[in-house]
Amino acid sequence: MNTTFKSFRVEEHNGTFVSSIQNTPFKPLLNNEILVKVHFSSLNYKDALSASGNKGVTKNYPHTPGIDAVGVVEQSNCDTFAAGDKVIVTSYDLGMNTDGGFAEYIQVPCDWALKLPEQMTMKEAMIYGTAGLTAGISVWRLSKLVKPGDGKIVVSGATGGVGTLSIAILSKLGYTVVAITGKATERDYLRSLGAKEIILRHEIENYDKKPLLKPLFAGAIDTVGGVILENIIKTIQPAGAVTCCGNVASYSLDLTVYPFILRGITLIGIDSQNYPMKDRIKVWNLLANEYKPVQPEDTCRELTLDRLQDQINLMLMGKAQGRTVLKLTE
Repeated sequence: MNTTFKSFRVEEHNGTFVSSIQNTPFKPLLNNEILVKVHFSSLNYKDALSASGNKGVTKNYPHTPGIDAVGVVEQSNCDTFAAGDKVIVTSYDLGMNTDGGFAEYIQVPCDWALKLPEQMTMKEAMIYGTAGLTAGISVWRLSKLVKPGDGKIVVSGATGGVGTLSIAILSKLGYTVVAITGKATERDYLRSLGAKEIILRHEIENYDKKPLLKPLFAGAIDTVGGVILENIIKTIQPAGAVTCCGNVASYSLDLTVYPFILRGITLIGIDSQNYPMKDRIKVWNLLANEYKPVQPEDTCRELTLDRLQDQINLMLMGKAQGRTVLKLTE
């Protein structure tokens, strides 16, 4: 085996962060670790922040981002996995302060990995990635309280990774989906994923400031937070439920308790980063079977390392659509 491997490295030079493709040396494999030859990774907003020097995501540089990876175990120092096993590694500290999936190899604790479901390809796993895991957890938790016949489900941040996959999954399961987006030009794309109605972001942001509004939705998957989440909660019908997994709009909520005590609304927080492994495996198997969109590849684009920085720039400008899968093998 070679002594180095290719990786997308981000370095800090006098307060400026610069990326390049470098040859990175292998490190000794520690106890309870696996070395994985990465076949695919994917680009998430957290990766874009790490690649641009956001110290809230990654404290020390040089660094390799990539919070998602799928590949084949090359070496194992634990009983859980053997060389040749296909594994998925997402979230935990991967790509944050531990070198991540934008590389030909990753070295991680065995406890971070799970076996790739038999009904899922490696590329499909990264079409999902952390975004798909988050969408899957959100749908799974929501479906325990809200059924397809109960009413419409609204999804915010609809053109983002979690949003697009949530729409596709909900639609497959028979829910009537309403998409919230700030991109009027993406109506046809959202309808192709399964959205029946489109609400523009400024419309829901400008709803009345009353503590309760007319019930419109049986449930919701919110990915943005802030005033959009506030107004979604105010418009949920009695006994409805809302999942919450993001704060790109704001981490603050300005609400009364009325939606919760007068309509019995349930607000469900979603933390996919440290989600328990037994439930994580269950959701990945749902994504491989009942939750799998009819054509999952319709929700993604595929890139190689040399084109990655351009896509990171688009994501930071809010111009990225759907999922971006990074291919690491020839």
